[in-house]
Amino acid sequence: MGTHVVTVFLRHGPDVLLLQRSDAVDSYPGRWGAVSGHAEGDPDALARREIAEETGLANEATLVRRGDAFAVEDPDHGTWVVHPFLFDAASRDVDPNWETAQFEWVPPTELRRRDTVPGLWQSYDAVRPTVESVAADDEHGSSYLSLRALDVLRDEAALADDWDAVAAVARSLRDAKAEMAAVRNRVNHAMDDADRTPGSVEASARAVARTAADADGEAASAAAAELVDVATVFTLSRSGTVTAALREATPDRVVVAESRPGGEGVGVAESLADELAVTLTTDANAPAAVEECDAVLVGADAVFPDGRVVNKVGTRAAALAARDVAVPVFVVCAADKVAPEPLPVADGDPGELYDGDAPVDVRNPVFEVVPARLVDRVLTEHGVLDDEGVATAADERRAWADWE
Repeated sequence: MGTHVVTVFLRHGPDVLLLQRSDAVDSYPGRWGAVSGHAEGDPDALARREIAEETGLANEATLVRRGDAFAVEDPDHGTWVVHPFLFDAASRDVDPNWETAQFEWVPPTELRRRDTVPGLWQSYDAVRPTVESVAADDEHGSSYLSLRALDVLRDEAALADDWDAVAAVARSLRDAKAEMAAVRNRVNHAMDDADRTPGSVEASARAVARTAADADGEAASAAAAELVDVATVFTLSRSGTVTAALREATPDRVVVAESRPGGEGVGVAESLADELAVTLTTDANAPAAVEECDAVLVGADAVFPDGRVVNKVGTRAAALAARDVAVPVFVVCAADKVAPEPLPVADGDPGELYDGDAPVDVRNPVFEVVPARLVDRVLTEHGVLDDEGVATAADERRAWADWE
């Protein structure tokens, strides 16, 4: 039967939490592991309990993936049946208990270089992101997914034997989210900075991910500075950078459109409601809602070289309404959202809108292009990106694509 245990990886940005087991524990003192504990009963509930007991981050943790259980044989301790989990942590503020001697946030490939508990890399391998999980993720924005793409590139480079295998992964990641400039640019950046060895790609993916995580936070702060005297802000869709900017700026009220298809605006409203006064409204009401706001703040999936912005459908209607009442429209994103050339803007599944038998031509847009004339400022980690800045950023990112 074996002893059932949970192994829980907490991820923040590109890093996961490693805990060095103290001398007070019965098994594997001094070795590095993840959050772990016995799992006799409900592994899901016990995973959260261990997060609370060992890190104090239970309220900051969001489940990403459960892996299939597997057995680890140990001559000294018998058979462990490991239930692996991956959670995203909103904070790095760990409050360890007596089981931990010290802790570090490190890139997961560091597991392969540490003296760890048995099966730790196998546990991570069961829950780590893949090309397929990046391609299938329709819930998160492009900043988040670009970090996951870099995770995949880093991990696969650490496991690869030759350059061709790593290059194939990079191409697959670019194709997985072809419409997301940040994914393409950051994968290209990592490949362009590396020499033609897997080890150098692992190192460059780690470095680009660190810079990318910092850039998103700095862009949010730039947007927050623009909102200092703004009382009511309108937004739509889900953008981690927008959310961070709103939390930093603390306006009197945030109005959030529901953002169909997908309805991710509802989740955004819920996530902000504990800190800010929030009004959730329908997409159809967005133009009227904008008239009652002092600024529009949205993210972007891409900024084209001519200044046009790609974002969730509904952004253009909000921007047109804002122009009519002289409400400024701010777009906040990392400079890596600047695309070297226009990218495809794909529609969603028509069946989600209409699956009847009438001969109806159905269009179910998810993203749309907003003309540059409707955008007052594009705010990045470098501050305001004017027309010349957008063109320069596009040229730099076009050069990154030359790694092939």
